[in-house]
Amino acid sequence: MDITSATVRQIFSHLETGSGDQFFDHVADNVDWTVEGTHPLAGRYLSKNDFYANTFARLNKILPGGTQLHVESVLIDGNWAAVELRSHATATNGMRFDNRYCWLVRFEDKRIVEVRAYLDSALVQKMIDDN
Repeated sequence: MDITSATVRQIFSHLETGSGDQFFDHVADNVDWTVEGTHPLAGRYLSKNDFYANTFARLNKILPGGTQLHVESVLIDGNWAAVELRSHATATNGMRFDNRYCWLVRFEDKRIVEVRAYLDSALVQKMIDDN
C-alpha cells in the first residue's frame, strides 16, 4: 500500500512540539537512517535507538524545546516520501537554530524503515560548538 501525503503530514506533525515520541512510534526498530553531512550528528544508524541516542538525544541537551520540525512540503512516489522540513528552535545560548531539511523516507505499512536526511552541516556544527 502506498503512503499518502496526508498520512505523512500526520506522522510528522508530532515533531512540531520538539518531543517526537509519537513520531518515533512510526519508526521501525531496525530503521536504516543516514544523516548526511560533515558534522558530529552525521552517520549511518541501523536502529531507532542508535539514531535517537546519537541525534535527537544530543540535540535535546542543547535545544531545550527540541528541534521543533515543521513540514513545509511532501512529495510522494510509491512508498517513498520527500519531506521538506524547517526547524524553529532556540539553543541554550540563545542562538536561533532555523535549519532546513530534506528527508527521503521509505515506508512499509505506514512505518518508516529507511531515511536519508539532508541538512545544513555548517549550522549544526556551529550550534554544537557554541553550546
